[in-house]
Amino acid sequence: MGLQPLEFSDCYLDSPWFRERVRAHEAELEKTNKFIKELLKDGKNLIAATKNLSAAQKKFAHSLRDFKFEFIGDAETDDERYIDASLHEFSNFLKNLEEQREILALSITETLIKPLERFRKEQLGAVKEEKKKFDKETEKNYSLLEKHLNLSAKKKELQLQEADNQVEQNRKHFYELSLEYVCKLQEIQERKKFECVEPVLSFFQGLFTFYHQGYELAKDFNHYKMALQINIQNTRNRFEGTRSEVEELMNKIRRNPQEHKRANHFSMEGYLYVQEKRPAPFGSSWVKHYCTYRKETKQFTMIPFEHRSGGKVGDEELFVLTYCTKRNIDTTDRRFCFDLEASDRPGVPVTMQAFSEEDRKLWMEALDGKEAVSAQLDKIGFTVIKKCISAVETRGINDQGLYRVVGVSSKVQRLLSLLMDAKTCNEVDLENSVDWEVKTITSAMKQYLRSLPEPLMTYELHGEFIIPAKSGSPESRVNAVHFLVHKLPEKNKEMLEILVKHLANVSKHAKRNLMTVANLGVVFGPTLMRPQEETVAAIMDLKFQNIVVEILIENHEKIFKTLPDATFPEPISMSVSPPNAPPRQSRRQGQRIKRPLAVYNLCLELDDADSHSSPREDTPTGSTDSLSSQSPTPAFSSSPPGLLDGNDFIMDSRDLASWTSNAPSHSHPSMVSWMNTPSPNLATTNTASSTLFFLNPAVGSDRAVESVAHLKARAVYPCEAEHSSELSFQIGAIFEDVQFSREPGWLEGTLNGKRGLIPQNYVQFL
Repeated sequence: MGLQPLEFSDCYLDSPWFRERVRAHEAELEKTNKFIKELLKDGKNLIAATKNLSAAQKKFAHSLRDFKFEFIGDAETDDERYIDASLHEFSNFLKNLEEQREILALSITETLIKPLERFRKEQLGAVKEEKKKFDKETEKNYSLLEKHLNLSAKKKELQLQEADNQVEQNRKHFYELSLEYVCKLQEIQERKKFECVEPVLSFFQGLFTFYHQGYELAKDFNHYKMALQINIQNTRNRFEGTRSEVEELMNKIRRNPQEHKRANHFSMEGYLYVQEKRPAPFGSSWVKHYCTYRKETKQFTMIPFEHRSGGKVGDEELFVLTYCTKRNIDTTDRRFCFDLEASDRPGVPVTMQAFSEEDRKLWMEALDGKEAVSAQLDKIGFTVIKKCISAVETRGINDQGLYRVVGVSSKVQRLLSLLMDAKTCNEVDLENSVDWEVKTITSAMKQYLRSLPEPLMTYELHGEFIIPAKSGSPESRVNAVHFLVHKLPEKNKEMLEILVKHLANVSKHAKRNLMTVANLGVVFGPTLMRPQEETVAAIMDLKFQNIVVEILIENHEKIFKTLPDATFPEPISMSVSPPNAPPRQSRRQGQRIKRPLAVYNLCLELDDADSHSSPREDTPTGSTDSLSSQSPTPAFSSSPPGLLDGNDFIMDSRDLASWTSNAPSHSHPSMVSWMNTPSPNLATTNTASSTLFFLNPAVGSDRAVESVAHLKARAVYPCEAEHSSELSFQIGAIFEDVQFSREPGWLEGTLNGKRGLIPQNYVQFL
């Protein structure tokens, strides 16, 4: 079989097979080059041999001429005369023949040697130079492309656009050079047929002219010679006609490569970078593969191929595609990525990187790829939640770490895609199918809630939900949350009711699944109440989000089945305060109900190298009490020393260290380092042997506490007494013998000999 034609459209694919065909053409030209080189060598040897032969023939002719037969007798016979004359004639014949031979030697140089040397130098040499340029441009193109694809997606958009433009210009230049090189290769393949043969024909023409005695041979050869000349002329004429058509086609493809894409049995083919994961700590690498896909059989083939290593082809890998999904930029630091899943490797996605966004779109379309799921509070959304809840309560209500243990990301994404598709949602059987683990179902449900454009409890009411979680009695907190839930949009409230009812059911099985109300609050707080902006303040409010979710779970019957009190005030209502002054705490009669320490469990932590806490996911399973619970039982094995009845708490620094070293570990900033940071919400005082810490309720403390120290304090805001038991004062007033009052948010102190109540957030300890 002859050489396969080089299609111009293949220049844009630059496939391994295209490269093999190019190398076949190059090998053929190299073989032609060697042939011409050897032919030139032999031709020169032939000329030298011809000259030697001519000298020998002349010597032989002289010998014939000088030889004369002697006859016996006094006269020669006709036979002898003819014999004698023949030698002279032979000599003359050879003499004339050698003169023609010298002409032949000269004609060999002009008709054979010089044309072949010119073809080899001007045509084959030019192809070699084009090959060097092509190889150099190949190296440059793919090096720049690989460098470009390694650019982080986090760079500025302008930098990325400039890089994209540079790569696109370089790619166009590469395609231009590739097209010209392919055209040149095929031109030389055709040109050599007459450029090589025509000089040889001239050589034979001169040779047969020389051989007069070879007239019969020349006659026999004449038919072949004429036929060959006709063939050469016809080839030349066809070449001239075809050349214009080829150039026209090349220009058409250059203007729009996609319209002239060569039809084949592949739905899609081209180069992709494949992520190859390595054992830790080596990370992963990206290897270029030539990939093909047949939609009718779902067969995906990829072959590692490196242009810069001489076109080395690796082992082919074939698998049947089951799933394709687009990778969002927030899940990888590379652009243009998508995941494939093979039927023989379920749950183990292969990450691919295309050359551009347009290239990825073409692949996604060919592979029937799915875009990222867009969750909405619509009929499909309610169906998703209800199917997941039904499956969890049927199959996994007693699974340990329910909602805390996460599923495999690719499986979760695939399940969510199937559930969010109206065509496949009803076909997914979560209650009876073993294909979907419970952790995959719970993770899909959480992912759906996190994917909503706005959290279920809305950005608008986020701050209002947080306020009652920070202060007030348990009853007032429930009433405030009850009131706010009924301010939610109807769909949000309906979805929230379905979810909270389910979570309440989960918490009833806490002895088996270890998911207490507190643990569920930690898991679903950030999901249902994610802040609109990520700030330090939002991080500090995480624990209060959890409290709100706990209140919902513990009081779901009241909150969702009854209407709130129409006369209940907005949670933000407070007494009038001076400009820039904090709100004063309202006093109330009666003993404050003690609350557990779970709130401190979320924010207190020591960076102690001696602490030995086991790894956990999402929430500590050891926490068994709700932040909103009215039970006096603490969340730790023992309460921190110094924790008293009141609205603040006071703790000895040595006791704090010993207490927190036995507390569960959390992934929050160290409370001790935070305590040592100056803050208007934090006051310290030195005693004879230790430092006492006071936390203001504004930073999260909601436990009533009674001071055991007599301190001094300075007024930082003016205050006008609203009751005979309160003190009036101006900024800078110094209070003596200050103690914590049993009234939450109030202190007792003496000013100018009068003792009375002082709003705690109006003073600073000295």
